[in-house]
Amino acid sequence: MAEQGALVPIDRIERRIVMLRGEKVMLDADLAELYGVSTGVLNQAVKRNRSRFPDDFMFQLNQKEADSLRSHFVISNRGGRRYLPFAFTEQGVAMLSSVLRSSRAVQVNVQIMRTFVRLRQLLSSNAGLARKLAELEAKYDERFKIVFDAIRSLMQDQEERRKSKRPIGYHSERQQTQD
Repeated sequence: MAEQGALVPIDRIERRIVMLRGEKVMLDADLAELYGVSTGVLNQAVKRNRSRFPDDFMFQLNQKEADSLRSHFVISNRGGRRYLPFAFTEQGVAMLSSVLRSSRAVQVNVQIMRTFVRLRQLLSSNAGLARKLAELEAKYDERFKIVFDAIRSLMQDQEERRKSKRPIGYHSERQQTQD
């Protein structure tokens, strides 16, 4: 569902959103590429305006997280990054448009915000669907329990009737006394 005239298609942005520390974030290099600037330019703008990026807007990955992303996304270690990447939450991405003042940055930011909203809507509708499914399963499990209990009861009654009945057919008196 890419918008007509969109600078960056939503699906391209979606592929760059990752989960880290329980947050949906975008990495500095991916954002720089979308904004059409180098990663250094993006990070320099952030450093000049550090007070706009508290820890819940942006954080630096630790080595384990960076290694995990490299192995998960098969990201090359070459390219010479001398520092660990920065991750920006949705609020951090929104703040980037105020420090990157190009018209492209503003347009791309609008697309990124729409993508975050779309993902949030998908997640909430899936959560609602999962909740309804759990309710149905509980309801049907209870109904099936009643059915299974009824079947077990019928099976027990039949077994008891079978045991209590006299055998059918011709038996000599000797066989009856042995039983």
